[in-house]
Amino acid sequence: MTNRLLHVVLIKTRPDVSDATMEAIFADLRAIRTHVEGIGDIIAGRSQSPEQLERGYTHGFTIDMESFAILEAYQAHPQHKAVGARLVESAVGGIDGILVLDIPFNSRNE
Repeated sequence: MTNRLLHVVLIKTRPDVSDATMEAIFADLRAIRTHVEGIGDIIAGRSQSPEQLERGYTHGFTIDMESFAILEAYQAHPQHKAVGARLVESAVGGIDGILVLDIPFNSRNE
């Protein structure tokens, strides 16, 4: 049983930002995996929830990480900073349009 971390980011995307722009940002985000060891799956995209409870959050992503130490390495990496800046530029109200949660869990999901 290993303690892991799920990094969850939701974005209220500005209306003038296209899905293609967001996909390009997410492609650059996925590339971080090759630079920071300990990053697992990265799942990103536009919400397609039939519940329609997004409350303005149109896009989001999750990153499975081995630990909080990996989160620190990810946060310090220049590529993360560049992608983060593009996300802030794409969000309604800048940083106010982004919600981040870091949820610890163990690998057996117990």
